[in-house]
Order: sequence, then C-alpha cells, then structure tokens
Amino acid sequence: MAKSILLKPVFLGACLTTLMACSLAAHAHGFWFAQRSGEMALIYGHGAEDLDMIKRHDKVRNYAAYDGALGPVKSELKKTDHLLIADRQAKPAVFAAVLDNGYWSKGADDKWVGKGKDEVPGAKTSGRYVKYTVFIHAPLTKPLGALPDQVLQIVPVSLKLPQHMNDTMTVRVLFNGKPVAGAKVIRDAVTDPDAKPMVSARDGTVTFRVRNQGLNVVGAHFESPPDNPAKADKIGHFATLAFVLEHGPE
Repeated sequence: MAKSILLKPVFLGACLTTLMACSLAAHAHGFWFAQRSGEMALIYGHGAEDLDMIKRHDKVRNYAAYDGALGPVKSELKKTDHLLIADRQAKPAVFAAVLDNGYWSKGADDKWVGKGKDEVPGAKTSGRYVKYTVFIHAPLTKPLGALPDQVLQIVPVSLKLPQHMNDTMTVRVLFNGKPVAGAKVIRDAVTDPDAKPMVSARDGTVTFRVRNQGLNVVGAHFESPPDNPAKADKIGHFATLAFVLEHGPE
C-alpha cells in the first residue's frame, strides 16, 4: 500500500473562514466508486466527466476495504487497459480511497498549471488538492465512523441508509475525525454538480432529500491552511460518499 498522506493539525478560526471564501467550483474534481461493466471502478471527474483514471493511478495514495462491521478485508486495485477496478472477492461492504492531486497554481495568464506557486512567477492563487472517497456497497452492522486516511469524510448519521429517492438523509462531515462546521456540501456531485451548496452546521451535519433512485454521490468541500506555505495558499479537500438505492423489480 502506498504511504499515508500526513496533514498537519489545523486551528479552525477566522483565518480558516477566510480561506473558505474560495468558490466550490475551483478544482472541484472528485473521485468515487461506481459500477462499470459489472465491475467496481474508481472514477475521476466532475459531473458527467469520466476522465482517465489509469494515468492518475500513481496519485492514489491509499485504498482500503471493510466488512459490514468495519473490519478490514483483503482487496486490491487492479489496472485494466482503461479502468481501475476494486477486487471484490472478499465481498467488502465498504470501499475507501485517497487521491493526492498535488499542487496547482493559477498563473498571471489565468491558466492553471500543476506546480506550486514557488514555480509559477506571478501566481494569483495556489493550492494542494486532495480527494477522498467512501462507497457503502452493502448494509453495515455498525455506524460508519472516521476511517483511516480519510482526512475529510462524509458519514451517514443513521445506520440504515434511505431506501427511496426523496427520502430525508442527514450526514455529518468530519475533518481529521471530528465534526466540522462550514464544509460546503452538495447532495449529488455527479448529476447536479453546480447546485448551490449547503453548509455544514456546528455539529458537522447537513440534511437533504436523496436525489436518485440509483447511484448517489454526496460531495463535500473544505479548505485548510497549507502544509507548505511556500508552495500553496491552502489545502483543498474534496470528499465523496457514494451509495446505491436499488430499483424496483423488473
């Protein structure tokens, strides 16, 4: 397994509130698990975009799978010619992964380049962008809590997931394992990525109606101070929680 991403603890205060003023649309690409040709694949994109995950394989820093009691089970990511597939032989109930997209800076010409601001003369803004994803594939026997390496994570408050589109759902956003206020949450990062975000409350919660009778990918965006101020102004965290509501009998 690749090395864990180590992020320094941050103190949440006025400076962090200022950082949160950045638009959710900036570098809002995320990644999530979804079925492709009967396999469980890692998808990278924004909205309907389904970009090349194979060339981003070396950016996946952590991958793990868990059973219904959230105990770790053996699973590996396998590369095909065009997909990154999660092994399901051990029948995991939960999949989780982290992708570090590295440093990106907006130059004086308003173009983004994959470098720190120390390498981009006249950079207007810069950040390190890290993506997290958790997929609930099967019913759990205990509530989903903070998972290793998921610095930003969305967890359902209830053990039982909704069963139907438009059912009410409450989730909690965790940062470094603790509830965080001020995270920007969208109820469907795939089919409604430009929706006005909801903002997590003091206890980290957001309540909404489930959008799809099928794949749902809830997204959350949060910014923290940089781990390397010479290279970035902030760390942009984007997390997804994915789950599927089953369709009716055919």
